[in-house]
Amino acid sequence: MNYKNLIKIALKALSNNKFRGFLTMLGIIIGVASVIAMLAIGQGSKRSIREQISEMGSNMIMVHPGAGRFGGVRQSASSMQTLKMEDYQTIIHEASYISACSPVVNSSGQVVNGANNAPTSVYGINQDYMEIRKYSVGEGEMFTDQDIRRAAKVCVVGKTVVENLFTNGEDPLGKTIRFGKIPFKIIGVLTPKGYNSMGQDQDDLILAPYTTVQKRILAITYLQGIFASAISEEMSGEAIDELTAILRQNHKIKAGDDDDFNIRSQEELSSMLSSTTDLMTILLACIAGISLLVGGIGIMNIMYVSVTERTREIGLRMSIGAKGRHILWQFLIEAVIISVMGGIIGVVLGIGASAVIKHAAGWPVFVQPYSVILSFAVCTVTGIFFGWYPAQKASNLDPIEAIRYE
Repeated sequence: MNYKNLIKIALKALSNNKFRGFLTMLGIIIGVASVIAMLAIGQGSKRSIREQISEMGSNMIMVHPGAGRFGGVRQSASSMQTLKMEDYQTIIHEASYISACSPVVNSSGQVVNGANNAPTSVYGINQDYMEIRKYSVGEGEMFTDQDIRRAAKVCVVGKTVVENLFTNGEDPLGKTIRFGKIPFKIIGVLTPKGYNSMGQDQDDLILAPYTTVQKRILAITYLQGIFASAISEEMSGEAIDELTAILRQNHKIKAGDDDDFNIRSQEELSSMLSSTTDLMTILLACIAGISLLVGGIGIMNIMYVSVTERTREIGLRMSIGAKGRHILWQFLIEAVIISVMGGIIGVVLGIGASAVIKHAAGWPVFVQPYSVILSFAVCTVTGIFFGWYPAQKASNLDPIEAIRYE
């Protein structure tokens, strides 16, 4: 069997009906391009979420008071006061899987500078919080342990706070702002981080010593949370187990009783968001895959038309010695050429569309090699699958009946 001649015959047959061949390819082209673009958008979103979570601290662990895990029934005031400074001190001295730890108390309200004011939140923390949340001081300096011990009225502010309060471009360092009735001296400005994956502005905040926020703003002795950082992302599970054991012992919780605190990790949040993104990507790919199915049906339809139009040609070829398998391969090769050429054009169009979406719409897009290979393989299989039956029908024609066909 001379496959080279069969390919030449198939190409000649397609060149005789160029426009029809292109319309047949169109379904494959759109299907392949759609699959590549949809998978690129889904994968880009997933990578973007992971990068933003990493910027927030991929090995961060958050401890909050109360038994509720993700909200729900309103809890009593006493159940929300279960975290104490003793818990933080015990974690610092006994936890072996924790590399950094910070108490956290916070309050929301208006911050004022002269005639300018804006709503924001002040977070009472220590220096470890900067490492845990991946913040850094761009200008000025961070407050010290001495500032924490004497509950100094100093703070480090985010870029959004600076823009809202110092509208004329003044240097905020050394200036005094007021949160509620409490004056704070700005000693540092944070390096901008922008918005996170949940759409929250990470630069709209004030950081102050936790003792200052506890005593001067909230007038409380308990903690609203404890933020910690596991020694590595892989050790987050061991760190959570260790924190749970320490806090249960500190709070004298008996075996079988529920915790009066809850612990969450960034790994948990990352997994939840990734699974949601994966589901959306699969849904988009399935919708795009329908185009491939439609394209395959188009190939079958055109191959049926081609078999009908060339019935006499088939009869003549078979009468001079061509066997059924030669006819089968001739039409099958035509179907594969249509799908492969459509696949190549679709791959180019899909990658191009992904680039346009990335630069024009600003969406996170990432084309993975496997999506190109998968789409190309699927369109080839589609050509074989949908081209087989018409080719099989052509190979089974009776030569005499085919020659007499009008």
